[in-house]
Amino acid sequence: MEPVTGVTRSGSGEFGGLWRQRSFRLLWIGETVSQVGNAMAVVGVPLVAVVVLHASTFAVGLLTAAGWLPWLVIGLPAGAWVDRLPVRRVMIGADVLAAVLYGSVPVAAWTGVLTTGLLVAVQLAAGAASVVFMTGYQVYLPSVVAAADLIEGNTKMQGSASAAAFAGPGLAGLVAQGLGAVSALTANAVSFLVSAGCLLGSRPRFGQSQPADQRRRSLRREIADGVLLLVRDPYLRPMTVFWSAANFALTGYTALLVVFLVRVVGLSAGWVGVLTAVPGLGGVIGAAVTRRVTVRYGTARSLLLATWLAMPAALLIPLTAPGPRLACYVVGALVAYTGMGIGNIIIAAFRQAYSPPGMCGRVTATQRFFIFATSPIGALVGGGLGTWLGIRPALWIMLGLAVVSGALLCTRAMIANRDLPGQGRISQADQPDAIFANLT
Repeated sequence: MEPVTGVTRSGSGEFGGLWRQRSFRLLWIGETVSQVGNAMAVVGVPLVAVVVLHASTFAVGLLTAAGWLPWLVIGLPAGAWVDRLPVRRVMIGADVLAAVLYGSVPVAAWTGVLTTGLLVAVQLAAGAASVVFMTGYQVYLPSVVAAADLIEGNTKMQGSASAAAFAGPGLAGLVAQGLGAVSALTANAVSFLVSAGCLLGSRPRFGQSQPADQRRRSLRREIADGVLLLVRDPYLRPMTVFWSAANFALTGYTALLVVFLVRVVGLSAGWVGVLTAVPGLGGVIGAAVTRRVTVRYGTARSLLLATWLAMPAALLIPLTAPGPRLACYVVGALVAYTGMGIGNIIIAAFRQAYSPPGMCGRVTATQRFFIFATSPIGALVGGGLGTWLGIRPALWIMLGLAVVSGALLCTRAMIANRDLPGQGRISQADQPDAIFANLT
């Protein structure tokens, strides 16, 4: 049985596969380089705050929250914008803006005007560019590869993203150790320019069908369509609720991680980079085994098993201490993020195949709005708990919540089926127009 009902494998799964397609290859190269830069920034920005600016635990949490706050502000309309506008041009514009923003941080540091407030402002603006880009990417990929190759395409993209997440933090730590923390952000700025250049050379191969009346519909109505479809759907709804809760907890954990490793465990910037690369390695392993796992167990069961069996390993992380107990972090992060890597690929491919024609942008943005809207709250809660209770107790709380959130996937639709359905399984009664008419 195929990984996603309604999405079958084609000849691209043979030797060479999607690598033979120039547009996909350019998209993959650009995104891989960009993801390396992003992974460096995940460690580089907190290191600048902790090592250079000597920011407090709560200030580091606020910095993390700023990067996610744009999802609360523009997360919903971003989907409608992407569905209306030329998606490739939108993504290129977002890349260029992000390059300018991250490039301004080293300039500010070298001229002596860098402050925590400026870092927060850069995180806010770059977060807004990321919202638009991430939403656009989910729409653009199905125009570059055939529907039959979405699992393979998402696996390759997720694999490279995970490899970047593995290499980026270690590279950021080494650069910070040798050249200073702000130097690591220079590579991030350059990576966005590389991504923009690759997108310029990439061309869509498959048209994205648009509703005939799209131009006559108001932005509010288009946003409502995406929200109502997600709220009513028995598959998208539990996925969204689960990831919203998990993201709340994991962002709170992430906001504390660098502070924990530097001030509690007592590690240098280089070692922080090495250890924070471990989740990326877990993502690489997850990407490598996802197709094999989904073919054997089905996409629905694989998602449940990856969540229930892998996430509890994260509870080893708060046990981390100098010496042999560094293994607690390595094992906990590796196993937990392997499971999350599998889940991310399954959900992304399912959403792309399942979304009605012309609605992929809105479905993606709506789901990610609810998922990432909890991130700034989680970062602030994590920073607050770390200040109030201490870093290690705060880690126990946030990671415990992440583990418990897996129970939210236990719905009848998710448990009863081996595979997640394809787009053809959406009934006419659940189409956006019918839903909106029934509710209004």
